[in-house]
Amino acid sequence: MSKKNRKYPTKDPVCVTCGLPSASGKMHVGHLRTYVPADVFVRFLRKMDVDVTFICGSDTHGTPVLTVAEAEGLTPKQTYTKYHNHYLETFPKLNIFFDNYGTTDDPENHARTIQIVKALKENGHIYPKDLETPYCDHCGRSQPDRFVRGTCPYCGADARGDECDQGCGRYIEPGLILNPRCAVCGNPTRPVTRTHYFMRLSAFESFVDKFLREIDVTKSARNYALGWVKEGLKDWCITRDLDWGVKYPDDESLVLYVWFDAPIGYISSTEQWAKKIGRPKEWEKYWKPGKGRLVHFIGLDIVHHHCIFWPSMLKGSGYNLPDAIAASGMVKIEGHNFSRSRGYIVWIEEEYLEKGLDPDYLRYYMVSSTSQTKDLDFAWASFAEKVNNELVATLGNFFYRGLHFTKKHYGEVPEGTLDRKLKKAIGDTIETVIDGVNENELKKVSDAILGLATVGNEYFQANQPWALVKEDKKKCGEVLYNALSLTKALAVLIDPILPSAAETVWKQLGLESDIHAVQLDEALNPLDFGAKLGKPVPVISKIDEELLTELQETTYARIKAAEAAQKGETKEDEEVTEHDPVKEAISFDEFQRVDLRIGKIVKCERVPKKDRLLKITVDIGVETRTMVTGLGHLYKPEELEGVTALFLVNLEPKKIGGIESHGMILAVEKLDEPGKWVPVKVDGVPPGSKAA
Repeated sequence: MSKKNRKYPTKDPVCVTCGLPSASGKMHVGHLRTYVPADVFVRFLRKMDVDVTFICGSDTHGTPVLTVAEAEGLTPKQTYTKYHNHYLETFPKLNIFFDNYGTTDDPENHARTIQIVKALKENGHIYPKDLETPYCDHCGRSQPDRFVRGTCPYCGADARGDECDQGCGRYIEPGLILNPRCAVCGNPTRPVTRTHYFMRLSAFESFVDKFLREIDVTKSARNYALGWVKEGLKDWCITRDLDWGVKYPDDESLVLYVWFDAPIGYISSTEQWAKKIGRPKEWEKYWKPGKGRLVHFIGLDIVHHHCIFWPSMLKGSGYNLPDAIAASGMVKIEGHNFSRSRGYIVWIEEEYLEKGLDPDYLRYYMVSSTSQTKDLDFAWASFAEKVNNELVATLGNFFYRGLHFTKKHYGEVPEGTLDRKLKKAIGDTIETVIDGVNENELKKVSDAILGLATVGNEYFQANQPWALVKEDKKKCGEVLYNALSLTKALAVLIDPILPSAAETVWKQLGLESDIHAVQLDEALNPLDFGAKLGKPVPVISKIDEELLTELQETTYARIKAAEAAQKGETKEDEEVTEHDPVKEAISFDEFQRVDLRIGKIVKCERVPKKDRLLKITVDIGVETRTMVTGLGHLYKPEELEGVTALFLVNLEPKKIGGIESHGMILAVEKLDEPGKWVPVKVDGVPPGSKAA
C-alpha cells in the first residue's frame, strides 16, 4: 500500500466499536480476541493524531441473560447488573479503556431502538405475519431461541432455537428448527400460532451484495456473508414472545429480538459519550451520513449479524454505514475448540489477574501469536514461551541493559548523534507499523517492533560499551546515546500493545510527558543531552515455572473433571473414580536408586514474593535439609511445622524461587478435590527411617 493511498492517518473522525459481551457470565480469554486488538488499534490511531472514539457496552437482553437469571434465581436486571459491573471493573485492569461503556437496557438504547423500528416501518421495511413458534406445556410458556433445542434444518446437527451452535453455525429463524424440545425440561414442544413482525431483508439483497464487495472487511467474513446472499436472503423475524427486552412499539406483549437491539447499542453508547463530554449532538458525526467512519471489531461467530442484518437496518433507517468490519478468528484452548462445558476455557479474573500476571503479557500474546483472521490457540506453555523468549529476552533485555549501564556510568543521557542506520531502522519500523494497522495485521506490527529491539541488541553487543567505557568514555557515551534513543523509539512504538511497560521505560528515560499522548513521529526525535535518568528496573519478568505449572494443572484438572462429568463418571455425592494411567515401567535397579526416608518438618516459612512456595527445614535423621515445596497455596506454614512425612532425599538439588532445594516432600492428589495435594504423613516413625 503506497503512502498516499493509506487509510490511516486520516482527518475524518473514526468511531471504533467492539461486539457487545453478553452480561450473562464472566470474562474469559476468548473475549480478548476482539477487545485487545481493538484497543491496540485505537491507541495506534491516536498516535497518528486521528480523532477516534472507542465505544462498547454490555448486551443485557435476550435468552442468554434470561437463562442465567433463572438458573441463579435472580431477576434479569439483577443478573445483567452483576456481570455488567464485572466487565466495567475488569476491562481497565487489562489496560482496555472505552470512551463509553453502556448497556442495551439504558434508556438511550430503548429510545434509539424504538426510533429505528418506527423509521423502518415508515419506510415499508417491517410487516406482520402469523408464525408457528414452540410452546412448552410443562413449563407453561413459549420457548424461543436458547429456550428450545432441536435439529438444525440445514446440517442436521443438534442446535439451539436461533443458531446451529454445534454444527454449521447458521442463524435459524423462529419456527424452522426440527424436532423441537424444551431446553429447560427436555419435553417436546408444540407449535402455537401468533402474530410476529418481520423485516424485509429480502429487499436488501442487492444492497448487501454491493456493500460486502466494497467495504473493508476481512476476507473470511466477506466470503461467509456472500454465501448467505448467494443462497438468497430471507425476511427476518425481529420479535420474540418474551417479557424481557425492548418492547415492540405496536405490541408490547412482544419484545425485539436481541440481535435487533444489541448493535443499536453502538449508537446509544455513542450518544451517552456525547452527553458525557457536553456535546449531545456529537454522536451524529459518526452515525449520520457524512465523513465519519465506523469500524466494527467482532468475532467470526457474529459475522451474519454485522455483515447482513446490521447494515440493512442502518440503510433502511437512514444511518451511516460501517467503513470497516474486522472479524477475528476463533480462540482454541490447548489445541481444542473453546468450550465452557468441556472445560476448555481460561477465566481472566481468577486464572490470570488474581495470579498477579501482567495484563501487558496477555495483550502481547493476543496480537503477536497469529494473524487477526486466523484461529488463536491459547496454551500456557506457548504463552510463557512468548513472554520469556520474546518480551524478556529481546525487548526487556534491551531496555534494561542500556538504561542500567548508562545510569551506572553516566547518570544522565550522554552526548551523541543518532546513528544514520539506526534512524533509518526506526523510520522503516514506523512505516511497517502504519502498514500493519491499515491492513489490520497487528502481528505484523508486533513483529516489526520486536525486530527493531533485535537491531538494538545487536548494536549494543557489537559496540561492547562495557569494554569501551574503560578506553574511551566519550565514544562510549555516543553508543549509549544511540541505545537510549532506540529505547525511546521502542517505548513509543510498543506503547499501544504494552502501555504499562512503555510508561515505566518512559519514566526511566527521565521523560515527563504522557507517553500515551505521544505521536508515532516522536520516535525519531533525539533525546536531550544531560537529562537525568530514573532508576532502571526490569520492566518485563519471566513467567515463574512454579506458577506456569499451577496454571497448567488448573486447566487440565477442569478439563478432566468436565470430561468425567460428560461420561457420567462423576455424580453428586459419589466418589470420583477416574485415575491417571500407570506410567511406563522402570527396572528394579532403577527403583533401588530411589532413597525415600521419613523426615520431620522442624521449620516452615513462606518464600518472599512467591505465594505458592514454602521453605521447609527437614530433619531426615542423619542431617537437617532445606527443601522448597509448592504447597504454599494450600497450607499455612504453621500447618506443616511438626509434620512427619515421606521425603525423596537423593533428588538432584535444584534452585526453586532462588533457594536451593535438597529433596522433595511426597504428596498425593485427592481425587475428590482436584488440585488439592496432601503430604504423605507417617506418624510414630522416627526421622531417618527408610521406606521401601
